[in-house]
Amino acid sequence: MRQYAPIKQHLERPIMTARLIVMDIDSTLINQEVIDLLGEEAGVGEQVAQITDRAMRGELDFRQALEKRVGLLAGLDESVFERTFERVTFTPGALELVRSAHSKGWKVGVVSGGFHEVADKIVAAAGIDFCLANRLEVVDGKLTGKLAADIVTKESKLIQLLDWAVECGVDMAHTVAIGDGANDIPMIQAAGTGIAFCAKPKTREAAPFAIDERNLMLAMDIILRD
Repeated sequence: MRQYAPIKQHLERPIMTARLIVMDIDSTLINQEVIDLLGEEAGVGEQVAQITDRAMRGELDFRQALEKRVGLLAGLDESVFERTFERVTFTPGALELVRSAHSKGWKVGVVSGGFHEVADKIVAAAGIDFCLANRLEVVDGKLTGKLAADIVTKESKLIQLLDWAVECGVDMAHTVAIGDGANDIPMIQAAGTGIAFCAKPKTREAAPFAIDERNLMLAMDIILRD
């Protein structure tokens, strides 16, 4: 006579909730600001870094600040992208967070005011699923000092979070947004779990959760507890 496992056994198996984690790249997924590294290559590192800091604090319009910084990069050879990527280091716990998320069947995306020319290399190295970033205009192998597409703003970061959630079939209550700058605030506040990571004061104040230690794996504790 065939033996069947009780139906109750199957019902008691834990069901893994589908989640989506969306992070900023600069100063969140990685320790650096890519545009500051590009500025150093152009010999205007300090000037670019000052503008970056003020923009991330919400003291400057992000679009105008980005256009001004990109303008200072005019004339750089496109080989600068590979050199810049080689200087990038992942934030402690970043790769562990991505691997842990994937082990649970979750998806991970990044939204960045940085540039696909470097971001795509970062995403490939980390095994991340989705990426939204800006693109720099290059003509005859040289940066023109202009952007090649629409600027990624705080609004487009939020919209991308919403779009990826729909694409992945994840309820917004099960989305996670992590960032450090003022342009991350809308997505942090819209996500089911919003986390300010080693963030500027304005961002930390606006976020439901905050991590002040540079260890991205601490986000997993918040996600599972929340």
